[in-house]
Amino acid sequence: MKILQINTTVNTTSTGRIAEEIGQTLQQYGHESYIAYKSLGPAGSSSKLIRIGSKMDVYMHGLKTRIFDRHGFGSTQATQRFLERVKEINPDVIGLHNLHGYYLNIELLFNYLKEIQKPVVWTLHDCWPFTGHCSFFDYVSCEKWKTECYDCPLSDKYPASWFLDNSKKNFHQKRELFNGVDNLTIVTPSHWLANLVEQSFLSEYPVEVIHNGIDLEQFHPVNTKDIMMQYKLTGKKVLLGVASVWDRRKGLKYFVELAKRLNDDFRIILIGLSGDSNHELPENIIAVPRTEDIDELVSFYSVADLFVNPTLVDNFPTTNLEALACGTPVVTFNTGGSPEAIDGKTGWVVEKSNTDELYNSIQKYFKNDLKINSDYCRERCMQLFNKEDRYKDYLNLYRSKIEEHEYIIHNNRMA
Repeated sequence: MKILQINTTVNTTSTGRIAEEIGQTLQQYGHESYIAYKSLGPAGSSSKLIRIGSKMDVYMHGLKTRIFDRHGFGSTQATQRFLERVKEINPDVIGLHNLHGYYLNIELLFNYLKEIQKPVVWTLHDCWPFTGHCSFFDYVSCEKWKTECYDCPLSDKYPASWFLDNSKKNFHQKRELFNGVDNLTIVTPSHWLANLVEQSFLSEYPVEVIHNGIDLEQFHPVNTKDIMMQYKLTGKKVLLGVASVWDRRKGLKYFVELAKRLNDDFRIILIGLSGDSNHELPENIIAVPRTEDIDELVSFYSVADLFVNPTLVDNFPTTNLEALACGTPVVTFNTGGSPEAIDGKTGWVVEKSNTDELYNSIQKYFKNDLKINSDYCRERCMQLFNKEDRYKDYLNLYRSKIEEHEYIIHNNRMA
């Protein structure tokens, strides 16, 4: 098989690592893997890469978004050049991931997909494909996406528009563009997102749930002596939070509120905070810059007594899985698909935005009033979230899509 994936990033951020590891699995079984992208991680990629556009193109697409709220409708020339490359590659299946990110023209792309009628597998990592603007809407309790977007309450949020609200126009155009692609299957990493898709204008497509997988050889419990000494954690109860960007959606405020209520027995480590944030944080919060060093990240997961995920919007965060793989239980807000990573033996779920419940449950955990068993954490990952198993699911789906496509072609020839 020859598979082309399209995503904003490669081998960096959660979606970029997913695309990279799907590519690795394909190559492991003797298939060809191509990935088209905007940004590449420092570790590079084992797949054959196609960069879409340039820094200037991304800038101009971003400007079009900021002024006219037309995200996804820029990058015309860059997309045209990319589609010429796709014709040369002639992939058997095209795998879509995040199409937003100021690098791709969705009108050109989907008109092309309808023309060539190749099998398409579209993995949704957020809600942007079926809204007129936003990537997540649940933290403002908006349900306009079910019928028609307009007067978007999140127009100033990613992908932010400073002046105009074109959510209504975007909604109708995306609905027209994204429907009518023959042999397209939608994949969601969570049952929560699958349920939303079935209520959206994408509901006519078949939906399969394939949970994210992680590398259990990379993520595993390790000796934490050095990191305990470096951050003076001996004798402390350690809470950990991890995010690429600590904006409002990721719940930084709840860590600050927790820090003010917890005594000196506790330390909170937040990975993904810049040095500038240190001045705004209580003394018992340790800010660590974002890292691409997996070994360093594993050390932090392993040293933590508890991984805390007070996210307000999320699909199926891989940080939960990474923590479990390192033997660390998870407490999460009841947000999106985040609770699907854990069960009663590996963590617990609290009401979204309820700091009192979060604080009380943490106290109960350390008093052993909550029967959470860290020994089961890694076992759960091995059973459900091993990347070898989950990315084989993609492999099998690609195969079935090709067989279905060939069957249709054969029947058309016989007719």
